Amino acid sequence: MSADLKKLPKVDDALKNQLEGFTPEKLKRATTAEKTALPTKEELAAEKQHEELLHNIEGFPCNKLKRTSTSERIVLPTSEDVEKEKQELQHLKAVEGFNAANLKHAQTQEKVVLPNQEDIETERTHQNLIKGVTGFDKSTMRHAETQEKVALPAKEDIQTEKTHQSIFQGVQGFDKTNMRHTETQEKVALPAKEDIESERRHLKLREGVEKFDRSTMRPTETSEKCSLPTPTDIETERRHLKLVAGVEKFDKSTMRPTETSEKCSLPTPTDIETERRHLKLVAGVEKFDRSTMRPTETSEKCSLPTPQDIKTEKEQQALRAGIEGFDASVLKKTETQEKNPLPTKEEIEQEKKA
Repeated sequence: MSADLKKLPKVDDALKNQLEGFTPEKLKRATTAEKTALPTKEELAAEKQHEELLHNIEGFPCNKLKRTSTSERIVLPTSEDVEKEKQELQHLKAVEGFNAANLKHAQTQEKVVLPNQEDIETERTHQNLIKGVTGFDKSTMRHAETQEKVALPAKEDIQTEKTHQSIFQGVQGFDKTNMRHTETQEKVALPAKEDIESERRHLKLREGVEKFDRSTMRPTETSEKCSLPTPTDIETERRHLKLVAGVEKFDKSTMRPTETSEKCSLPTPTDIETERRHLKLVAGVEKFDRSTMRPTETSEKCSLPTPQDIKTEKEQQALRAGIEGFDASVLKKTETQEKNPLPTKEEIEQEKKA
């Protein structure tokens, strides 16, 4: 038991004397001053306008309203819709009446792709690794014991948990009688002129795609290109294989055992003082008297978009309309060439060192 006490860390005598000589009477009493921010001129004007609007709505005479009747209109299909319906019926009739005897017999040819040199080397490395794992001698392993460590929560975790508990208690003890009844007004926004124009262009583009004449298209053939590895790639792969072989054949008997030592650092006087202040603050918050609080009213403000936002929205709509109305026939056919960049001198040096 005495040996265990000697291993324990020692506290500084000056710090120990300060902690033992601390008395709560030395603390100074402080009073909390509540400050209420007065509303601005703009907020008063907005509140007055809102009250006048509510007063006008409440005092509006309903007898001045006139009775109206709603007339339903049947929208007839346009010539484009009729033409589109006819084309769909013709397509369906052509598909239903198609004669399968006109089809020609075709034979399916199966192609076997042989593996390249990289796939063969990868498979050989994988097989060697599996053999090394299955043929591993377990008698060379040493017995080890697992030590379980219990990590204490940090100061931030404790503070977060206390804050969460205080918020949860405040929500549970909230007085719903202080809330006022509100009514929700639904607003239906009509589409703008730009949205109608964009929708019309989208319909025209879709009709153009549906009525596209496939007979104008020409058949094309896709050619696959297989690039051979460069001498640098072959040399890099050879070095990588040598490195893997060296790792697999590494002699573990040349390694020396090591011991891990854990160090526990004591808190500084500043940390102790900070923790003490935090605990006092949390205790003051938990014991706070809510009866001294006064009810307040929350006013919601709806900010209108600025001229810069309106200008940005118009530019985005114009850009979207330009993309939808883009003529793809002006595009030219191009061929993409794949390039294999060679490694730099620094990469070759790093590979040699590895």
